[in-house]
Amino acid sequence: MSAPIVQGWCPGAHRPMMSGDGLVVRVRPRLARLDSKQAIGLCKLAGRFGNGTIDLTNRANLQLRGVSDVDHQPLLAELAALNLLDAEPGIEVRRNILVSPLYQQDDLTSRLARELIDRLADLPALPAKFGFAIDTGPQLLLTQDSADIRLETGAEGLILRADGAETGRLVSEAEAIDQLIALANWFAENYTTRTRRMARVVAAQGLPAVWQGGAPGPSGEPLRPGGCALGTLYGAAFGQLPSQRLMDLIENSGASALRVTPWRLIILEGGRSVPAPDFVTDGADPLMTTDACPGAPFCPQAQAKTREIARALAPRVGGSLHVSGCSKGCARMGPADVTLVGHDGRFDLVKQGRAGDEPEKRGLSPETLMTMDLT
Repeated sequence: MSAPIVQGWCPGAHRPMMSGDGLVVRVRPRLARLDSKQAIGLCKLAGRFGNGTIDLTNRANLQLRGVSDVDHQPLLAELAALNLLDAEPGIEVRRNILVSPLYQQDDLTSRLARELIDRLADLPALPAKFGFAIDTGPQLLLTQDSADIRLETGAEGLILRADGAETGRLVSEAEAIDQLIALANWFAENYTTRTRRMARVVAAQGLPAVWQGGAPGPSGEPLRPGGCALGTLYGAAFGQLPSQRLMDLIENSGASALRVTPWRLIILEGGRSVPAPDFVTDGADPLMTTDACPGAPFCPQAQAKTREIARALAPRVGGSLHVSGCSKGCARMGPADVTLVGHDGRFDLVKQGRAGDEPEKRGLSPETLMTMDLT
């Protein structure tokens, strides 16, 4: 078996990625938000050009799958009409920004995010997966999510923190984006082909003291399905959003907008709670701690079907479960209590580890897994 190919880049709208069921076209919502017209329009495009499902990624992006080559340009025209497309492909690649989804209109998070978007052209050339997080609410929500440079609420005020560093630089709002660009320039001058992420550069050569000193503020509790100050949260098993059901949910709830998160949760802004059998509404549902990539045949590198067995095993695993079609582990970068890795139609078992770790058992059939004690 050959090792899976690590692409080193993520799909976009202008530059989609070919998968087993067609093109994957990624849409990056600005400030993690689509108004109701945009959200319903995207649902219709998923049915018209894709396979009828929208994927919610762990970067809080939305993906249409199953798009044909001939439909790509017409799809881009429709995305542009919804104001969901950057006119410049280079800006789309740089707009890799996570925002804390509970921001309020015109608060610090939204102001910083808008300024960063406006100044993306000022950034140096950076590796394709290099990203930013703006996490400046009362409590930090994005500390476990991938980002190379973070603007965060600190113990003594706003801080700019390099990923991999325990502390960051105290900054004012007025200078925050200038200093973010300066830190990006420092990274651009120091990274190598082997250290293409900030944490690796910091670990390899250290971080100048000027970028340290300010401690991060407290972390908040993870969000769960249910009501919140903005509206109602719903979970999406494996990040899958059936487009017709999502459109029905938006319309039936009266939501004014859809906000996306990196945690397989959506927020219906201003939406009332309504029955949603196709979504997760119980925070204790084991599907909320279960990750599974699309698997075979949807990904050409996957060596097993994933989501059917993940759904069946989820109630039988006491903690987190990750079912991966190959050893890349795209659906979950961190460790899980139980990880199953596809191999020639069967699965290797890793406990308390990642998909690429050494398994303790190999070649397990789906039937065997259904009778095993996985706790």
